[in-house]
Amino acid sequence: MSTAAEIANRFRGSFVALITPFSDADGGKSLDEKAFQKIVNWHIDQGTHGLVPCGTTGESPTLSHDEHDRIVALCVEAAGGRVPVMAGTGSNSTSEAVRLTEHAAKAGADATLVVTPYYNKPTQAGLYDHFKAVAEASDLPLFIYNIPGRSIVDMSVDTMARLAEIPNVVGVKDATADLARVSQQRLKIGSDFIQLSGEDATALGLMAHGGHGCISVTANVAPALCSQFQTACLEGRFADALAIQDTLMPLHTALFVESSPGPVKYAAELLGLCSSKARLPLTEIAQTTKDAVRQALTDAGLL
Repeated sequence: MSTAAEIANRFRGSFVALITPFSDADGGKSLDEKAFQKIVNWHIDQGTHGLVPCGTTGESPTLSHDEHDRIVALCVEAAGGRVPVMAGTGSNSTSEAVRLTEHAAKAGADATLVVTPYYNKPTQAGLYDHFKAVAEASDLPLFIYNIPGRSIVDMSVDTMARLAEIPNVVGVKDATADLARVSQQRLKIGSDFIQLSGEDATALGLMAHGGHGCISVTANVAPALCSQFQTACLEGRFADALAIQDTLMPLHTALFVESSPGPVKYAAELLGLCSSKARLPLTEIAQTTKDAVRQALTDAGLL
């Protein structure tokens, strides 16, 4: 396993929470593998620092196990080692999260992103045991995904600090919307613990508090700008970062007018990247949302 410094240097900057393209030909029943790998190559060309397949934005809840495995493998293949691949391997079933993590390791992923178990509402002790079991399933660096808004459970700073004692638990994707957490976790765990934003709109604040990057939805359609934004933050050029934030903020907002990834998949379709088709229970976004997304892309100079 790499050293903490090597891992921290590799997992920083703009990581994209990749959408999963579905085929229009059969109403979204099958993956559009060609479009997916084309998107991966486009991201690398645009300066994206890392790739995150099979997360929430990738509609992991409606992917079959075979599709989940296939998307991770396709991402690793297309990336070809040029940028790190952090595979989403979370589940509310510990055994399923372990299996997905084992597959990601075999497929050649560079790290895993594991969400706090949703629906079950485990205690802090349950969270610790869950993540410990997943971490022990492979040697891959593991990132905790703390998103109370979707999982209805919030990992405490103390629990995260306990987990950080496990050698391959190396960081967090923080979507708590509580920027104080960044400093609290930094003081409790140390500056080597990699803190990535899980919210585009507040990523600037997280970076100013000592964060390392962002796992971004907006990067799906504005990869170059998101990469430039993160680079500016990491280099301490916060005035430059603020200027990019002002450009992107309307897009950050528009992409969450409805449940993600509906709006961002429509934005991707406008850019000619793939179909906007999503799987039920997500449906086609409203016309007012489409208008807002189109306007935000235009205002950002992307359309």
